[in-house]
Amino acid sequence: MATTAVAPATATAPILLITGASRGIGAATARLAAQRGWDVVVNYARDAAAAERVAAEVRAAGRRALVIQADVADEAQVLAMYERIDAEWGRLSGLVNNAGIVAPQARLDEMSAERIQRLMGVNVVGALVVAREAVRRMSTRHGGAGGAIVNVSSAAARLGSPGMYVDYAASKGAIDTFTMGLGLELAAEGVRVNGVRPGMTDTDIHADSGDPQRPFKLAHTIPMQRPGRAEEIAAAIVWLLSDEASYTTGTLLDVSGGR
Repeated sequence: MATTAVAPATATAPILLITGASRGIGAATARLAAQRGWDVVVNYARDAAAAERVAAEVRAAGRRALVIQADVADEAQVLAMYERIDAEWGRLSGLVNNAGIVAPQARLDEMSAERIQRLMGVNVVGALVVAREAVRRMSTRHGGAGGAIVNVSSAAARLGSPGMYVDYAASKGAIDTFTMGLGLELAAEGVRVNGVRPGMTDTDIHADSGDPQRPFKLAHTIPMQRPGRAEEIAAAIVWLLSDEASYTTGTLLDVSGGR
């Protein structure tokens, strides 16, 4: 597991872990969170160079950045990531559970069990394990000072994504249920848990499904007639992390252009 040097802090700041922060919504959230005063842990799975570029933008905003490689589907790597954060910076104040994958478009009867297991391992099991470790650090039950968790779901959880990736949609449906349940579980322990459900958004994840132009091809199905931008999703995430959302928990926020 690779890490990078830590830039000096300009002032005490809350610590935010963003999984899958090297691109797309995760990267946009890291940039905006830094502008709003967060020190950011930039987690990534494969693209170290992209993660370093995001970290450089965080530092340019005057905040600390720590880059840590970890596959969230591997519990040992998740635990090692948190141990590093604990040793370098201390307890988290925020988590954005953003890491997620999608596979090439297919019907269910064309999918292998291996594909489904890998997708669920990252999108569901990984998200729960990452959140579990955050709870152990944030919850007043564990001596923490509280905090906020934002899970990144998808409008696919409502729409089902038939003929494209019902496995991905199902994984995000699980995240929605998890968000609501954990929000209630932690409501009296100083930890707020909310979710953001992006609609069709112009990010690199569509290339992973085999159709990088998908958001633009389907723009006519969106009431606003355009795909979203990563920065628009990030704005909702950072709001839910903030004290402005202090009375909001167990809630799912659609940012989907009306779709």
